[in-house]
Amino acid sequence: MALDPRFKQLSNVRTEHLFDVAIDLQRPLNIGDGPLGRRVFFGAAGGTFEGPRVRGQVLPVGGDWALFRPDGVMVLDVRLTLRTHDDALVQMTYSGRFCPPPELRAAIADVAHRHEIDPARYYFKTNPLFETGAKDYTWMNDIVCVGTGYLIEGGIAYSVARVVQ
Repeated sequence: MALDPRFKQLSNVRTEHLFDVAIDLQRPLNIGDGPLGRRVFFGAAGGTFEGPRVRGQVLPVGGDWALFRPDGVMVLDVRLTLRTHDDALVQMTYSGRFCPPPELRAAIADVAHRHEIDPARYYFKTNPLFETGAKDYTWMNDIVCVGTGYLIEGGIAYSVARVVQ
């Protein structure tokens, strides 16, 4: 079958490292089973982020209104506030998917040891966006990012990359 002649050959998507972030989590709040699955709130308890152009703290406000679908996939709905090293505030929002294979779900439920699981064994991807009025960081308002997540002791972490042209 021939390609639609309107399609254009574009270069592959390229990324560059923006920052790594570790997010400490509060004890989860089980909102309960609803029509779409089980809703759980994971509140942010703090954390840090660091990269070549931006670094600072994750403030203990916001969190993830996660939805656990019946098929075992967690759908993320996250709102966080970052405070940079020079006291600027940046809102970080992202959705994403955490897709552990069925054979890992019991181990991932073990809070004391789940951070020991090799992240290569599960799919955990996000799409961070940012909003700020801080002059030195307005460049963040116009970037699209991808994040690769993994479990850490006491929370989660991501390696976040900016999509470049």
